[in-house]
Amino acid sequence: MVIDFPLFPLPIVLLPSEVVPLHIFEDRYKAMIARCLEEHSEFGIVWLADDGLKEVGCTAQIAEVLERAEDGRMNILVRGRNPFKLLERQENLMYPAGKVELLEDGPEDVEGFVGEEARERYADLLEGITDERPDSGALAALSAYEMAASVEIDPELKQGLLELRSEEERLKMLAALFKEGIVRLERARKVAERARTNGRVSLQ
Repeated sequence: MVIDFPLFPLPIVLLPSEVVPLHIFEDRYKAMIARCLEEHSEFGIVWLADDGLKEVGCTAQIAEVLERAEDGRMNILVRGRNPFKLLERQENLMYPAGKVELLEDGPEDVEGFVGEEARERYADLLEGITDERPDSGALAALSAYEMAASVEIDPELKQGLLELRSEEERLKMLAALFKEGIVRLERARKVAERARTNGRVSLQ
């Protein structure tokens, strides 16, 4: 459990291992990021959804400061680290903060068919998009979070992944998502192919 943990409510969901750019311009967040840089500490990104702030977020480590203005504004890259649960909001600092509990997965025997299925469907999806299939060795080393962080996923689904405390359940969820993504990709290709032939006169 950590108290006075800096929080950054945003309309995004950050996953462990995911790298995202942030533009820091408000005074309270400029102060927060300056402290994190000085102390080499992390802050938490929590999804500010339409129905309010979610309880489960992800700690963020500042990976790089891309640009820093004289007035303190910054463009930075952050990397997701660990899921956490927000237990209580704190209002004693100049920036949002809270009492949080870092979350861990329970003990389990993963891999087997579940992991293989998710990784194969992930490889199929990437191959369909880029015409290149990931190396089998690199593919086998990917976690559910790492696969999810490399593709566009709806925030609600990303939040669902973040809240699951089982790698096996995350892999099951991703296998289904990737299958659906492959179907959508094939459907989009067929639509594009039809659009290219519309209005053309066949000379055969």
